Parts: sequence; structure tokens; C-alpha cells
Amino acid sequence: MVKILDLKKSSTILDARGPRFGAGITTAVLSIALATNNLWVITIQAIVFAIGAFKGPQFTPYAFVYKKFVKPYLKGETPAEDIRPPQFAQSVGLLFAITAIVGLLSGVEIVFTLAVAFALGAAFLNAAFNFCLGCEIYLLLLRARSK
Repeated sequence: MVKILDLKKSSTILDARGPRFGAGITTAVLSIALATNNLWVITIQAIVFAIGAFKGPQFTPYAFVYKKFVKPYLKGETPAEDIRPPQFAQSVGLLFAITAIVGLLSGVEIVFTLAVAFALGAAFLNAAFNFCLGCEIYLLLLRARSK
């Protein structure tokens, strides 16, 4: 998703490669959470999702790593995208992480497993194929609202 949406409504544009890099780290973290059923791992990821959802994906620790250690070595034109779809995707990730935490704390491990698996699937799609499922859902909701 490398389109710029209605710039009159949003002044924040970000490097579209950053969220994809973050999705790669998220895929690794969620894989560890799924394999270990570890409350701390999913809680840390929930905090990252919360930062991305409330402040914006450009403020997450994963974005910091991208800007500091990866972006300086990339060449070519920087693809830009509106911040709103990735921020919405972070919100969806946060909902799945909270659901996973509640499932684990309440002793219903299948809820944890399903919530983490869905979030992992979405993160993997973004990291591997540059297909942001949360971004696409955002765009569908935007289109439905404008009709």
C-alpha cells in the first residue's frame, strides 16, 4: 500500500518501508509469543502496538531501529504513504494483543492462540508480501463510510 490518500486531511506522511520493517520484527515477536505462550512477550508487543496506535507507527521502537540502522543504507526514491492506514493497522494489532492477554490471564489458552495467530498472519503478510491487511481494512471502511 504505497498510495498517498487525501493529503488535505492528513499532513503526516511516512516512509512506507518502515511499517514493513516493523512487521518483520512483529512477526518474529509474535512467533515467539505463540511458541512459548509467554505473557511478557505478548505484553511487550501490545505496548508497541499501543504506541503505534495512539502516537503513530513512526514513534514505535521498531521505527526507531529502522530509522537509525536501516534507512541510512537504503538508496533510491523513498516510497511515501499516509500514516492513517498503518496507524489503524496498529490499532487492530493492539486489539488482538489485548484479546490474547485476556485469554492467557483467564486461562482460556485457545483465545490466546487464535488472537496471536491472526495477528501473526497479518504481520507476516505485510513483512513478506507488502500486503498490509489492516491498511486494506481501513481503506474498505473509508470507502463504505463515503457511500
